[in-house]
Amino acid sequence: MASFWAWWQHLPEHMNPVIFQIGSFRLQYYGLMYLVAFGTTYLLAKYRLKTESRWQFTTEHLQGLITAIIIGLIIGARFGYVLFYNLKYYAAHPLEIILPFEFHNGFRFTGISGMSYHGGFIGAFIGLCWYSLKNKLGIGNSADLLAPCGALGYTFGRIGNFINGELWGRVTSAPIGMYFPHAPGGDVLRHPSQLYEAFGEGVLLFLVLWSLRHRVRAPGAIFSLYIIGYGLIRFIIENFREPDAQLGFIFLSFSMGQVLCSVMILAGTISFIVCQQRFKTKS
Repeated sequence: MASFWAWWQHLPEHMNPVIFQIGSFRLQYYGLMYLVAFGTTYLLAKYRLKTESRWQFTTEHLQGLITAIIIGLIIGARFGYVLFYNLKYYAAHPLEIILPFEFHNGFRFTGISGMSYHGGFIGAFIGLCWYSLKNKLGIGNSADLLAPCGALGYTFGRIGNFINGELWGRVTSAPIGMYFPHAPGGDVLRHPSQLYEAFGEGVLLFLVLWSLRHRVRAPGAIFSLYIIGYGLIRFIIENFREPDAQLGFIFLSFSMGQVLCSVMILAGTISFIVCQQRFKTKS
């Protein structure tokens, strides 16, 4: 057992996040994990279209919807990070918001560094609303179709964070902790919070929503449960995740992630109640 824990705790030190590199350009597993996440979401949603009678969608609708969501997610995730997590820095270096280069310390390629889940969620929802309204699909129906699928896809995003050696957890003395070489004090054990999130926000939330997909019929209700479930699980796991260094705890002992998740839980609860009431009225 001791040999297993030794392997486990030093695992991040042996992972290379770069698939290949040409000059200063690097292709990393994090980007690949995004592709896997989108592919998983698409395939699960396509399966639902074929096996469930509720949906009046074509495959072309699904492809267009996923495309609109991806565009909104990427834009929203980037601007969400700028707004929620590092506004002071990017206000002084605005070109770095959209260009994959660093200018303040010389000129070098860095890639687009810094993405926010909550910003990505807002951007993805805007993309979903735009496409659904344009094609008269129904926002609630579109969101319900993709919510469980997106939860499982999100698992791979967090695995990408883990391979990338970022978003590590807080210091711990428990054997489940790992040594993250790029974390402050790389010789101390930290919670692998990325893996906690991959399981909780991804696998666990997917299983719950997937099991409820035939039982909750009100349009928008499954999506509302996704918002509540993600917010609640992320809020709990944030207790094991190291707050962003430039922010720390922003309200009492709560991180920015927990504040934003509190808003999600409230918004999801209100949305669920409204969806259920509307469905009962129409029934």
